Amino acid sequence: MSSPDSVKLKPKASILNSFRLMIPKVAGNPRVVKHGMSLWPPFWGAGIEVKEISADWRSATVIMRQRPWNMNYVGTHFGGSLFSMTDPFWMMMVLHNIGEGHIVWDKSAEISFLKPGHGTLRCNFRLDEAKLSDLRNLLTAQGKATMWFEVEIIDATGDAVARVRKEVYVRTKNPAPPKPNAAKPGYQ
Repeated sequence: MSSPDSVKLKPKASILNSFRLMIPKVAGNPRVVKHGMSLWPPFWGAGIEVKEISADWRSATVIMRQRPWNMNYVGTHFGGSLFSMTDPFWMMMVLHNIGEGHIVWDKSAEISFLKPGHGTLRCNFRLDEAKLSDLRNLLTAQGKATMWFEVEIIDATGDAVARVRKEVYVRTKNPAPPKPNAAKPGYQ
């Protein structure tokens, strides 16, 4: 039992904080990211598997197998899982290709369902140099930019079952403002 006067000690670093600090060390390796994302509970539970992320972060292939727990009420792929299988890839690919000194995040997204999805579905992300060049030009001119990227989710016959568009926001990091060189009280 603790008294109201007792001091509650907090650990210096929680497990979650330690994990957060470890992410930048492994997040630059596409092979590690591929395996890590495939085992990530939201992907694993939905039957989503990252099949490939290229060494240059210019392409990625993701599949989703149909399972009883990722089907909707009428027996087709659950729409939220379709959307999830596309979620982080454009942002990650831009982040690793735009160069140091930028902040990159997803700003908005939209999905169009084209036909019911059955079986194993696939999406192939390809980031081309023309799109990156346009993005770099906007950043040079404005310091920030948004750009839309699109990917289709296809079934085993090659038909598109959904089209997902993601708007990615990029801005140049502002350098930290210089700290005033004021003397601290008692340290003169």
